[in-house]
Amino acid sequence: MLRQTKQGQTTVEYVIIVVIVLGAFLAIQNYAKRGIQGRWKASIDELGDQYDPRFAKTSIRHTIMTNTDTSILATPTANGFWTTRIDKTNSVDRKTGYMAVGAY
Repeated sequence: MLRQTKQGQTTVEYVIIVVIVLGAFLAIQNYAKRGIQGRWKASIDELGDQYDPRFAKTSIRHTIMTNTDTSILATPTANGFWTTRIDKTNSVDRKTGYMAVGAY
C-alpha cells in the first residue's frame, strides 16, 4: 500500500513541475516576443528611410517637340483652281517643376 502512494505522489510532483515550467514559458512569452520585435526594428532602422508614396519629393521634367510645315499650292485648272495644303510647324513645349506630397 505504501508503494502505490509513492507512485501517486511522484506523478503529482511531475504534474506540478510541468505546470510550473509551462507557467514560466507563458510568463516570459511577451518578453521574448518584444525582444525579437525590438531586434527587427533596430535592424530595419539601420537601413535608413524607406520610400513612402504619401511623403514623396518629385522633380518633373516634361518636353514635347512638334514639327509641322504648312504650304498651300494653287494649281490653275479649266474650271478654276486646285489647291493643296501642307502643314509644317516647329514647336517645343517644356514643363519643369517640383512636387512635394505629404509632410515635407
